[in-house]
Amino acid sequence: MTSFSNELQNGLVWLPELGMGRYPVPAARPYDANYFARYRQMAETSMGLQLTTARLLLVGRHYLGKVLDVGIGSGQFVECRPDTWGYDVNPEGVAWLQARMRWADLYAADITFPALTFWDSLEHIDEPEAAVAKAGQWVFVSLPVFRDAEHILKSRHYRKDEHIWYWTHDGLLKWFEAQGFVCVEHNTIESALGRDGISSYAFRRK
Repeated sequence: MTSFSNELQNGLVWLPELGMGRYPVPAARPYDANYFARYRQMAETSMGLQLTTARLLLVGRHYLGKVLDVGIGSGQFVECRPDTWGYDVNPEGVAWLQARMRWADLYAADITFPALTFWDSLEHIDEPEAAVAKAGQWVFVSLPVFRDAEHILKSRHYRKDEHIWYWTHDGLLKWFEAQGFVCVEHNTIESALGRDGISSYAFRRK
């Protein structure tokens, strides 16, 4: 049996007809102070600043109001954009947001946001359907996209301690359509800036 077949048997479940797959990431995730500090350092590089700029411009082309950034990474997007709050599961990120009065609970019944952003975070979320359901009008996403299951297994983005969900481009569009959204922009600017296989999207609720 090939290593590819072993991996499909032992972990990654790939559904080619849906263009998506799932890996059973353990409950213990690496989201701690070191994780947050590493992303803070990366954000201050030339590439980090260019990525944040590209994300600000993507949102700005479609929407100008209140945003909740889900999975804040370094927090730079929240810092740089007015009228923007953040949600995170990393205690360090939560404390950072609370200290700046920018924390909001994505899943709170009394909180709604017209727009959600998921910069390298949707693939980390156990139940992404429940997350995007909280968006009133817009969802903006950046994430790795793949050709097929074999591409995933060879990719640097195959992270078995973090990444739960894997999509092809068409698979992601189908998934968002099933959640009630239509894609109004797709670009590969982040890949052009030096990231491997990253696509960015703007989805509008139907």
